[in-house]
Amino acid sequence: MTPADTLRFASRATLGYPLRTALMVLAMAIGVAAVVVLTALGDGARRYVVGQFAALGANLVIVLPGRNETGGVNAGSFVTSTPRDLTVADAAALLRAPLVTRVAPLSLGNSEISVGDRLREVLVLGTTADYVDIRNYRVAQGRFLPHEGLGRTAAVAVIGDTLRRELFGNEPVIGRMVRIGDNRLRVIGVMTPSGQGLGMNTDELVIVPVATAQAMFDTNTLFRIMVEVRSREAIAPAQREMEKILRARREGELDVTLITQDAVLGTFDRILGALTLAVAGIAAISLAVAGILVMNVMLVAVTQRTGEIGLLKALGASGRHIRLAFLTEAALLSLAGALVGFALGHLGAWGIRLTWPVLPAWPPNWAVIAALGTALATGLLFGVMPARRAARLDPVQALMKR
Repeated sequence: MTPADTLRFASRATLGYPLRTALMVLAMAIGVAAVVVLTALGDGARRYVVGQFAALGANLVIVLPGRNETGGVNAGSFVTSTPRDLTVADAAALLRAPLVTRVAPLSLGNSEISVGDRLREVLVLGTTADYVDIRNYRVAQGRFLPHEGLGRTAAVAVIGDTLRRELFGNEPVIGRMVRIGDNRLRVIGVMTPSGQGLGMNTDELVIVPVATAQAMFDTNTLFRIMVEVRSREAIAPAQREMEKILRARREGELDVTLITQDAVLGTFDRILGALTLAVAGIAAISLAVAGILVMNVMLVAVTQRTGEIGLLKALGASGRHIRLAFLTEAALLSLAGALVGFALGHLGAWGIRLTWPVLPAWPPNWAVIAALGTALATGLLFGVMPARRAARLDPVQALMKR
């Protein structure tokens, strides 16, 4: 049998039983599609998280209250407070560090904003003028917060684009008064639409001076302190400087946590990368199941086509030719299933991107190659036993069963 004869024999065998072929192709396609979709989802989550932290800037250090190295998570973690809260004085002290260029203290609270008869819940962020530069945000209308001292209040606010549309529509915004809780503030700016970032939707945010926010919510503590250092190379020495300053302010105890962008990115990248591999492995199990189905159906096919195999051997086909013909049939089925699964997987990934536009759910190349390769290898591996069984048939006995 020439290669052309082998291919013709295998293709006719697959097309001769359309229902059987369709079921085997579907089984293989489901396995490949599962790998493609799940890895697209896992890798998309990884890219989203990495992108969120990358948007912060490369020279950023975030100071959080509490020391996560010394206390684990337990029931008391959710009801107790940290020994010493972060304050505006801490932010001012960090600004005096030689390698620090900007500091943005953050104070958060929920309140109601109203304009006329329009009312809605909003998240209020108290910070300073440097926040817009640290986060690389832009102001679409008006200006950002004034450059004043950390302890000075001002009855001004900058609102997100969604709030502008919901509260003012197409009316002019700059200079208008809004009521937030019991406070009347003048709108001095509108942020450029930017969507979600670090769990906050900037388009639905009200930004006020940090002292104004603390007076509004009757608190003197901070949620976070964002610190920008001179360069990427200065992050490590700047972190040591800040730890020294904060330790001195806390009687020698460092009860705060300093995290850098690289540390956060590395942690999330490792966790989500491992998760992507795990879901890919789980999905690949379905490929093994599909391979077993291929083997079972091919074994049945050998029994059904015993007479045909005997005739081929009587005409001079060797055991190697018969074995190759059945392996080619298994390869064609696996290839068809892999291609259909590849298409279904990309369709599923497209559906994820359509449903959640912020999630870049593109299947990684390694996953696609691995899924296609595994599908072909599985089909051939589980096709070996039926092929060997067909090759060992005695031609005389096979013809008698015809």
